[in-house]
Formats: sequence, C-alpha cells, structure tokens
Amino acid sequence: MKTRGPTGSATDLALYIHWPFCVSKCPYCDFNSHVRAAIDQEAWREALRADLAHEARLLPGRRLTSIFFGGGTPSLMPPATVAALIEAAADHWVLAPDVEITLEANPSSVEAARFADLAAAGVNRVSLGIQSLDDGRLGFLGRAHDVQEGLMALGTAQSVFARVSFDLIYALPDQTPDDWAAELERALAFGTDHLSLYQLTIEPGTRFAAMAARGELAPRDPDEGAALYELTGQVTTDASLPAYEISNHARPGQESRHNLAYWRYGDYAGVGPGAHGRRGGRFTQRHRKPENWLSALARNGHGIVEEKAIAAEEKGVEALLMGLRLREGVALDRIRGMAGREAVDRESVRRLTEQGLLVLRGERLSATPAGLLVLDSILAEIVRV
Repeated sequence: MKTRGPTGSATDLALYIHWPFCVSKCPYCDFNSHVRAAIDQEAWREALRADLAHEARLLPGRRLTSIFFGGGTPSLMPPATVAALIEAAADHWVLAPDVEITLEANPSSVEAARFADLAAAGVNRVSLGIQSLDDGRLGFLGRAHDVQEGLMALGTAQSVFARVSFDLIYALPDQTPDDWAAELERALAFGTDHLSLYQLTIEPGTRFAAMAARGELAPRDPDEGAALYELTGQVTTDASLPAYEISNHARPGQESRHNLAYWRYGDYAGVGPGAHGRRGGRFTQRHRKPENWLSALARNGHGIVEEKAIAAEEKGVEALLMGLRLREGVALDRIRGMAGREAVDRESVRRLTEQGLLVLRGERLSATPAGLLVLDSILAEIVRV
C-alpha cells in the first residue's frame, strides 16, 4: 500500500463504506439496513468499487487517514470484497502510514470465524455490537447472539485485531443503576481500549416506536437516564477510559480516528446505499434503498441522490454542533472563519459558563459533563441566527 507523510494534513480524508444488509432488523435500529433473501456478492463488490471511484475522481491527491465499513452488518461481507475495496482505496489515494481501517461486526460465531481473513484483508480495528452482557436483555433487543457467543467473538477479535471496541446499550426497561454499574465493570474488565456506550432511544419508524405507541414499551424517565449517564462517566473515568465524546470512551490515543474526522468537521467521502459525505464544501447523500442505489449507479456512474454546496454560515454552525460533542470542544476562531461571522452568542456563552455548563478557555469552548446532558438546549441558546 502507498503511504506518505505525517498525520494532520489539510488534505486528509476519511472514507465511509456502507454495507446495507443484515440477517434481521433489530427493534431499536433506525440505521439504513435491509434484509434480503439473496445477495449477488460479485455485483455488489463491483458496484461499491464504482461508487468509490466516482468519489476518488472528485478528490484527487488526498491522503486517506481512515476507512470505516459500517452498516447494516459489514461482517457479513466476504473478506475478498473487503480486501478489494481497501485495495481500490489504496489505488485511488495515498494511505497514511497509520491508516485506521475499522469494520463493524456482529459477535456471532459465523462472523467471528471470518475475523482472521478480515485482518488479512487489511482491517486493523473492529467494532463489535455486543450490546448487552445479559441474555434476557439481548433477547429484548432482538439480538441473535447470547452472552457466551458474544464473549467468544470478543476473545477471537482481541487475538486477531490490533484494536477492538464494542458497543453496549443501557437505560433499558427495569435496568437499575446497580445493574448497569455491574455490567459496565464487567465490560471494562475485558481490557479493550475503546467502548461505545449508548442510551436506548426510541427512534421513529422502528419496532420499538410502534410498541411505545401501543403502550407496550415505556421510555425511561429522562432524569433516570441522566443519572445513568453520570454513573457511566464516573465508572469509565475511574477505569482510565474517559468519555472523549458523548457516547464514546477510550484510553488516550485509542479514540476512533474515523469518527473524530466527523466530529472535527473534516472531509469524508461516503459510498454505498444511504451513505452521507462531506467533501470540498459539498454535502452528498446516496440513495437509501439498495435497489435504487444500484439503479442510479448504473444510470449515472454513482449512487448520489442529493448533492449541494454547504453555505459558509451552515458550515460554521455544523462544525459547532459536531465539535461540542467532544470533550476537547471547538475553537471559536475556526468556527468564525468557516461561518464568515460570529456564530455564537457570547452573552449566552458567558451565562452558561457561569452556570457550570460550558467552559471557555481563550477561544476554545467545551461543554462540561453537566452541559453534555443538556447539549441540545445549550446549542439552541448559543447559536446566533
């Protein structure tokens, strides 16, 4: 693979590749995932390569710092397809010496059996959707694996990949703070350097949303969710895995570089059904439905359904919205440069700082742990319109 130069260049680019297929649809999931009886693997490999080539023609000379295979369930992809896409990316761009190549995986025994081949294909980081360490709660979440199978997959992943992360969902019905603290302590004992810890949310269009509408599922009280969030921050910080973003925790240096590219408002190309991209001041979105994406690709040479220039003011606001999710916060002078004007209300920032919700050091603005709990409300107050 071609590599060049140190990280941190203005030419840096992240690449997201979406594999839209799952074995079944989880009741909480609002991601662009689809169940199909049969998949023409060769056709999909070539289609993704073609969509990737379209982005590469528009982004020549860039250095790729990360590749992220998301879904759907990309661990269902044949390793040969993963290898072909990594090879295509390396042919189109120069890979950074420490390029991060992440693949999301379900912790089933069938998919874990492919981990060695995926590593040989070039994947060096895996994100496992374990979701719970309790069999009853896994059943509630509609997961096909049980705890034992999930932990076996985790062990296999740790023996194969240089970097391993896994996801857990909390604030589940009837889950007490003691329940969650015990589960979190157990998760931390497995020794991974990154955890993604999400509160259960009832998303529109999901099976859980339909259950909630029928009165069969009650969302957790927001105050209970806030208490569990604070508990999560305390336990992970004590274990030297502090939050670097609202829901993501890592040892220093083990943060997801790909996701940091999003939150720091860097350029990224998105290919595959439903993928979003942000390149050269333009927003792109692919067709969501796999069949529509394939048809558009055959017709136009790409799967884009929408592409538009991002106005300067919109860039500044988006960068502020994304950056305040991070513990490091945002540089207000950068936001001002993007927007072409002052994008935050300084008086609101001063007042919220006095309330202990924000911290302003020079031109660096960040949210406190208490502020992250009410970030949407904070943003509504500080963004200048």
